[in-house]
Amino acid sequence: IDDLAEVDYSLNSSPAVFRRFIDLDLKGIVHPAGNYTGTPCVAAPLAIPDQSDSMLYLAFSEYFFQTSSFAYYTAGAFNITIAEETCSYFNISTEIFGSIIPEVAKYSVTPYPVMLKLVATEIPVISLEQDSFTAEIQGSMEVFAVLPDSTTQSLFTMNIAANTSFALNIFDQKLMGSLCLNRLQFSLAHSNVGFFETSLLENILSYILQTEVIPSANAKLSKGFPLP
Repeated sequence: IDDLAEVDYSLNSSPAVFRRFIDLDLKGIVHPAGNYTGTPCVAAPLAIPDQSDSMLYLAFSEYFFQTSSFAYYTAGAFNITIAEETCSYFNISTEIFGSIIPEVAKYSVTPYPVMLKLVATEIPVISLEQDSFTAEIQGSMEVFAVLPDSTTQSLFTMNIAANTSFALNIFDQKLMGSLCLNRLQFSLAHSNVGFFETSLLENILSYILQTEVIPSANAKLSKGFPLP
């Protein structure tokens, strides 16, 4: 698929040949690249609706997407760093955070650039729906001040619970997808600047995720999964 994950489309069993059609039972397991030690996901039986309007029917089970989630989580694909030089829309700084959170302004009187580290703390939970699937993502976001000597100083850490949806389609022999952020919840996990209400930060953090993280994820999803 890419440098982080590989997909195994080998046959589970011999092809089943019938008078009007052939059934191919493929594994459809996504592994971290170079790592085939197994997955904690459990495959459930998959039944394809009895239809005959098209020459080819291709069905993906929830298991396929669950192993994809596990593979990319294991490879660290859900861990993202956003710094001043990579932020596309505005320069994030302690001054901006200090204008929203008085505790940050008191802690960091001199304006410094800010770096955000987002980490998925659990394997995203996948739920398959018609033509799409949802993913529940648990993670954390640590906010650092970047000092003049390039060292960093942790300001605070937020817990994040995100609900996302992926619209699916097939194009050019690839399974394509686009990500949409449905819901975000924040809570304060740790703070070096003192306690503050997380509601003060929700708008700016949501904006950063919508303008930086979601477009980056969709750029990767646009490359698609190769089909058998």
